[in-house]
Amino acid sequence: MGKILGNLEPKAVWEYFEEICKYPHPSKKETKLANYILGWAKKNQFETYQDTTGNIILRKPATKGMENRKPIAIQGHIDMVTEKNNDVKFDFDNDSIQMFVDGDWVKAKGTTLGADNGIGVSMGMALMSSTNIPHPPLELLLTVDEETGLTGAMKIEPGKLQCEILINLDSEEDGTFTIGCAGGQNSSGIYKYKDKEVPADSVFYEIDLKGMRGGHSGIEIHDGRANSLKLMTRVLMNLSNKFGIRLSSINGGNKHNAIPREAFAVITVPKSKEKAFLGFISEFDNILKTEYQTKEPGINLTAIKSPKPKKVMSKTMQNALLKSFYAMPHGVIRMSPDMADLVQTSTNFAVVETRQKEVYVLTSQRSSVATEIDDISAMVGYAMELGGAKVTKGDGYPAWQPNVNSPILQEAKKIYKRMYNQEPVVQAIHAGLETGLIGEKYPGMDMLSFGPNLKDVHSPDERVEISTTKKCWELLVEIVKNIPEKK
Repeated sequence: MGKILGNLEPKAVWEYFEEICKYPHPSKKETKLANYILGWAKKNQFETYQDTTGNIILRKPATKGMENRKPIAIQGHIDMVTEKNNDVKFDFDNDSIQMFVDGDWVKAKGTTLGADNGIGVSMGMALMSSTNIPHPPLELLLTVDEETGLTGAMKIEPGKLQCEILINLDSEEDGTFTIGCAGGQNSSGIYKYKDKEVPADSVFYEIDLKGMRGGHSGIEIHDGRANSLKLMTRVLMNLSNKFGIRLSSINGGNKHNAIPREAFAVITVPKSKEKAFLGFISEFDNILKTEYQTKEPGINLTAIKSPKPKKVMSKTMQNALLKSFYAMPHGVIRMSPDMADLVQTSTNFAVVETRQKEVYVLTSQRSSVATEIDDISAMVGYAMELGGAKVTKGDGYPAWQPNVNSPILQEAKKIYKRMYNQEPVVQAIHAGLETGLIGEKYPGMDMLSFGPNLKDVHSPDERVEISTTKKCWELLVEIVKNIPEKK
């Protein structure tokens, strides 16, 4: 029994989730968790297959009397987003997630929790290990590297899955069936520059912009949350124009699919303007607090004395870089004309990293319309090129086109209405799911996605609701028990 979550229901789901949290599993570094799962599968004598990418397929025969039902797969991803608060000491490659219960929520101490998608994986494992739940031929598909590139789903081998129905447990809103999602693409840029000497008669400061909420760039992009990189660019442009500061470095964000929460810059300030500079920082901190008092009550801009930097960028480079960042689009580009409140197209100004003699930028574009992905990625690319960057486009991933006549959707809706005496919400989402890529490899597969309430995923405020996890589990069990017969 889990020491922290062992008293929660359903017990098997929470016990597996607590076990998963013991094993580090950042994207591209899922080996420790994968080895635990493979060992567990061997102990339970499941048929097991792991491909060269690291994806795992486990199989369990149908229970007695369910042999002629359509075979199904439960699907989730075993990697997690690794975000932490700046003042938290935590090594995602080696440390276990420090979870705790807060009322009806499970949270982590200063880091992402990994309920995205650990809670879905836990449900799949609980279903596989159950001894009293009737089910058809059952597969558990666990993919890798979903969060940083959908690599696992992209490299799933055709012909390996035996299922006709796939249930994805990577959705994050109770009472909702997801039947479609956006496609996406990353665009990155490299800005080269030459080092320049630090100006004489200067003082040195680190500008810190912290306290923002961040969040999932597919789920919260429409919510009006602050982007730390856009705001830091605004601050630096004002400082450049008013005080002639020189930029040594700018850094912020670390995931393509997370709205950046913090940004940091090291600058030089003419000694003669230090007092006015500090006054401006205080004034601009108040401006940001006023502008974002509703959405970002924790926003905080400070200037801290810094050691002398080794170099600064040239004035020409600094000006081009900041103008390029200022012009960089971020947020919702277009809402869907066909589905209420659905973001159709967006872009996330996600990461800036100052390296030796270059600045690296990563952005992420999403849309349910393929041609609009091309359009917004072109806009982003041109904004970078105008600043002198060399631009690279990622391979991208397809949208999952909704099928309102899906047989598993119709069955799930009937079960939901019977269990809860109300209609579920049926939606497409702006976030990306692996179902689009899986559907490319397995044309005609009937797919559905649902899950419990998760909030603020891809940020240290990530949490999963206990009561809706129980509800989601009970719904999953009923759907599995009522899978129709093969035709």
